[in-house]
Amino acid sequence: MSEEMYSVEQVAVRLGLHVRTVRGYIRAGRLRAVRIGKQYRIARADLDALTGRPAPARPVGGAAVEVSSIVQIDGVDRAAADRLATLVLAAANSTHHHPAHPLRIQTVHDEERNRMKIVILGGASATADVLHLVDAVLDGDNGLLTGEAGDA
Repeated sequence: MSEEMYSVEQVAVRLGLHVRTVRGYIRAGRLRAVRIGKQYRIARADLDALTGRPAPARPVGGAAVEVSSIVQIDGVDRAAADRLATLVLAAANSTHHHPAHPLRIQTVHDEERNRMKIVILGGASATADVLHLVDAVLDGDNGLLTGEAGDA
């Protein structure tokens, strides 16, 4: 049970009321409360219902999933890193995934180590699509990383 619970005194302070008034609300049924021992406890949802605040919206259709991935590629010079970054960002911008879970991608190139990192944040399927693309580019003999793609 992770719901926040308040004592009568805490509710009185939050609402700017006297403790007796809050107890009166409980006895009259205007405010739901649970009696634990000799004290009442009020759930946040019940307090929100009394004050007219809307209950927090729950996601429809299951839990929201966000994946974070970091892809590290060694042996990549600046020109190849720029080409790969352009390809990945263009592919991410052209795919239409759920608007509530946008795909966010950042690329970084370390000149000293000839290393590139691609940071991907987004939904599971969109992230998988980007990872498949990166895998295809790195495993394929397409010349994209060597700059020979346009020479053929």
